[in-house]
Amino acid sequence: MRKWLDPFLCLLAGIGLITAVLWLVATAGDMAGSWEQGLNRVVLMKVLTQTLFGNVWIVHLGVSLILLMCLRLPVRLPTWLPISLSAIQVATLAPVGHASMLDGIGGQLLMFNQLVHLMCVAGWMGALMLLVFVQARPAGHDLRGTLLRFSGYGLVLVAGIIITGLINVRVLTGTLWPTPMTSGFALVLAIKASLVACMLLLALYNRAALNNQRIALHTLRQTVLVEWLCGFAALAAVSLLGTLAPVPLTL
Repeated sequence: MRKWLDPFLCLLAGIGLITAVLWLVATAGDMAGSWEQGLNRVVLMKVLTQTLFGNVWIVHLGVSLILLMCLRLPVRLPTWLPISLSAIQVATLAPVGHASMLDGIGGQLLMFNQLVHLMCVAGWMGALMLLVFVQARPAGHDLRGTLLRFSGYGLVLVAGIIITGLINVRVLTGTLWPTPMTSGFALVLAIKASLVACMLLLALYNRAALNNQRIALHTLRQTVLVEWLCGFAALAAVSLLGTLAPVPLTL
């Protein structure tokens, strides 16, 4: 399974590095007011050295490159190394989104909340991916025991995602839920919340069925795969959410 999983991790790390570079170019172009300026070396250097985004992104790009190099090495590295690099890679996403809207201690607390939110999401989605691979190569694995352990771990992460997500919404919009409901931010947020709710219901169903020994393993494989796909759809919604204003702009 490791031989099957490692090339996939390399692919993900490569995509992460490429999209990080594109993210820098797009952000530079947006700050300069012209997409063409995003490829200007002087503009890129100003963004990297004179903005919070740039300072954080230098670390993000460096860690992304090191992670890809580690995964490509022919020798087997300690497990903690790629995990630590991946954690830093995720952590550097916390200060570059909506969490950077506030200054002072409030902004720092919001960034910390966003960091916890991202770590919970990454842990949940990463574990789901590994679970899909384990179920595809079940020989030598106690699938029921593994799934029961994962379900407890997953519920803790889901609780963290929901609590930190609600804090984000409350701080950024000033309400428990943004209004009007037809606004772009509120609508995309509702889609994301619905997908997370579906994932949670699937996880609860799997846990209850496993405890009662009432579910076939092939059905479990299907529900876990659906849960993982819902997670990807939720991440796609989050990507769009990050481009929208939490509070409708007024003229």
